[in-house]
Amino acid sequence: MKRISIYLTSLLLVAGCAEQDAKNVEANSVDDRPNILLILADDLGYSDIAPFGGEISTPNLDALAADGLKMSNLYAASACSPTRSMLLSGTTSHKAGMGTMYNDQSPKQLGQPGYEGYMNKDVVSISTLLKDAGYHTYMTGKWHLGYEDDQSAYARGFERSFSLLQGGGHHFDDKPMTIDHDTSWYRENGKRVELPDDFFSSEFYTDKIINYIESDREDGKPFFAYLAYTAPHWPLQAPADYIDKYKGKYDAGYQDLTEKRLSALKNMGITKSDTVVSDLVYPESENWENLSEEQKKIEAREMEIYAAMVDNMDYHIGRVLNYLEETGERDNTIIIFMSDNGAAGFGPGMNKAFPQDWIDTEFDNSYENMGKENSYVYYGPHWAQAGTAPSRMFKGFSAEGGIKVPGIINYKGKTDTLKGEFSDQFMTVLDLAPTFLDLAGAEPFDGSYQGKTAHPHIGKSIVPYLKGEADYIHTADDTVIWELDGRIAVRKGDWKIIKLPARFGTGDWELFNVKNDPGERTELSNEMPEKLEELKMEWQSYIDANGVILSSD
Repeated sequence: MKRISIYLTSLLLVAGCAEQDAKNVEANSVDDRPNILLILADDLGYSDIAPFGGEISTPNLDALAADGLKMSNLYAASACSPTRSMLLSGTTSHKAGMGTMYNDQSPKQLGQPGYEGYMNKDVVSISTLLKDAGYHTYMTGKWHLGYEDDQSAYARGFERSFSLLQGGGHHFDDKPMTIDHDTSWYRENGKRVELPDDFFSSEFYTDKIINYIESDREDGKPFFAYLAYTAPHWPLQAPADYIDKYKGKYDAGYQDLTEKRLSALKNMGITKSDTVVSDLVYPESENWENLSEEQKKIEAREMEIYAAMVDNMDYHIGRVLNYLEETGERDNTIIIFMSDNGAAGFGPGMNKAFPQDWIDTEFDNSYENMGKENSYVYYGPHWAQAGTAPSRMFKGFSAEGGIKVPGIINYKGKTDTLKGEFSDQFMTVLDLAPTFLDLAGAEPFDGSYQGKTAHPHIGKSIVPYLKGEADYIHTADDTVIWELDGRIAVRKGDWKIIKLPARFGTGDWELFNVKNDPGERTELSNEMPEKLEELKMEWQSYIDANGVILSSD
C-alpha cells in the first residue's frame, strides 16, 4: 500500500489544485486547477471490462487503467437513481430524495421527506458548488433524477446539458423503455428536445460533451464534465459491426464465462486463489447444458450484443480522451470511470413497467433483428452472474454483486512508475463530491448554502490518500449503509450485515467478513453475535438520522 501512496503522491503533486481557492483566481489569469471528467457506465458488471478481467475489447479503458489506478473495492448503490443522487449530493439517497425509485413508493412513503422520487431541494448538487467555485459544468446522458423543469440537470447547476430523463431508453431512437411512457424524454439546457435521425446514444452523448467543452475552451476556466452513458443498459442495442465482432464468443454458455472471468480475477490478484462463485439457485432446466440449441443461440446472441455495447462505449470514451490530448487538456484532467451499480440480472418481463406481453407485441425480437433499432432484449441473471462473480447476486440487491463496481482513477503523465496498480482501499460514490471540491480548492460542504441549510457531505475526500498524506481513505470505524426496497446492508470496516426479503434470501440478518469472503458464502452471526448486534445498532441509528420508512413496516 505504501508503494501505491508513493505513486499517487506524484500523480497529483503537479496539479497543486487543492491549495488554490477558486475565489483567489483572478479573472484574467490562467486557472491551473484540474479539469474533472466523470464517466459513468450504466449497469456495467464488475468484470466486464478488460482491466478487471473481462474478455470484451476495451482498449481505451485499458490505457486509462495502465496509466492510472484501479479501485478494486469501490461501491455504488444497488440501483441507478439512488447512486446518481448520492454522487451529485454527497449524502445518502434517503436524504437526497431517492429513498426508493420513482413510482415505487409505498403508500407509507408517498409524500414523505426523502421519498420524492427526484433529487430534492434539501441537497445542493456538486455541479452547483463547482460552478460557484469557478468551474464550467457539463452533463450528457442519463439523468434519472427528476422530470420537471426545476428538477433538470440545467436547474441543478450544469451550465450545458443534454439528458435522458427516464431510467433508460432505446439507443437508436426515442422509443420508451417502459410501458408508462409513449417516448423517451430529453432535455437540452433545461428545454425538452427531439432526437436527430442519426442518433445512437453513446456516440451522441460523446459528441455533446466534446462540443460543450470546446465551446468554452478558450476562456481558460477548468471544467467538470459528467458523461453518463446509458450503455450497456437494456434494451440491448448496438451497431451491427460491433455485434459481429462477438459472434460465437459466448457459445460455451454462462458457466464457462463465469469460470473464465473468475480465473482472470484470480490471476490479476483481485480475488484470492481459493475463492469460489457464490451460489445462485436456478431451475435445473435453465442450466446451459439443458437448454435447447435454439435457446442457446438466442442467449449467446444477447451476450454478444451486450459485449458490443461495452466495446462501442469504450470506443467513444477514446474519442473524449483523444480530444483532451489534442487540445492539451489531458495532462491536467483527472478522469474517474465507474459503473452505477452491479450487472443487471432483472429486466424486461420481470416488472410491471416492462411486461413481457408489451415487449412481444410492440417490438421485433426475432433472432435476425436482435440488437437492432426495433428490438427489445436483455441478458438476464445467468450472464449477470458472470459479470458480478465471485460476488453474490446483482443489481437491485445489497449483496456484494449489486453494489460493488469497477473503478479507474487516471491523471495522465503525473507518474513514471507503478502504473496500473490495484488499490483495495474501501471507497464509495459518496466520496466523489468531497473529492471534487478538494481538487477544486474549495471548502468542504458543511450544509450551509446561501443562508439556507442543506444536508452536508458525508463521504471522505480521497485527495489526501492520492497525495500520499494518508494511508487509507476510510478507517475501520467508518460505517456505510444501503437500503432499497427493504434490501439492507451495513458495512463497517471489513464487516458487513445484509438483510434480504425472504423471497430473495433468508429474511433475517446475515453477517459476513467481505474481505475474506467476497462471495458472502460463510455466514458468521452465530460465531460473532456481538459484531452482529454492533452493526444492527448502526442500522437503527441510520433509520433515525435519515427518516427511513420501510414499506414492510
